[in-house]
Amino acid sequence: MKSPCRVLIIDDHPLITDVYKGALQKTTKLNKTFKFSVDVAHSCDTAVLKINEAAKKKPFDIVFLDIRIPASKDNKILGGEDLGILIRKRFKNIKIIVSTSYDDSYMISCILKNINPEAYVTKGDLTIDILNETIKTVILDPPYYSKTVMKILRKQSANDFVIDNIDRKILYELSNGTKMNELPNVLPLSIAALERRKRILKDVFNVEGKGDRDLLQLAHEKGFI
Repeated sequence: MKSPCRVLIIDDHPLITDVYKGALQKTTKLNKTFKFSVDVAHSCDTAVLKINEAAKKKPFDIVFLDIRIPASKDNKILGGEDLGILIRKRFKNIKIIVSTSYDDSYMISCILKNINPEAYVTKGDLTIDILNETIKTVILDPPYYSKTVMKILRKQSANDFVIDNIDRKILYELSNGTKMNELPNVLPLSIAALERRKRILKDVFNVEGKGDRDLLQLAHEKGFI
């Protein structure tokens, strides 16, 4: 690494951004070839501003991205996932490190699909050593997934069930207590189409004739929610 790697840390908690900066400093101490120029954004609005400025001048090389950061003031960017999509559009060769407290299967799958980060670390797995390993791997040989993410990916790949994103969304909403008659408000389907999909899901998971609780329990065991 000849010139400093430009890093943007996006997180609304200053203590967390300080931890990331400390990890970058430690990475440099461990390997003098790794040098970093660090910028920080503690809100969506600041992040968008810095992203747009860098896109016009000198792009960032690495972004640390918190998915649960609050929405922008105009609500055009609703959180970290929207920021990740924007970052992908703005920077061709960017490397994104997602670090978030989300550790459920549905959210992890959505983030991997929509952002395709070079690293995904759940905050429950986070230590300075893990951060150093993440940074090194992202620079030299991505991707890097922390223990919780790998466990979920292995669980999903080990089963034979094939369901699409809408099916996953149905399972996710039901597991969060959303009623069937409320689902058309969050999914672009009629109640009849949603009921039909739920019947098919029960058949796929071999719980036909049983209640939603059995469906959700098995879907959770198989790593879909």
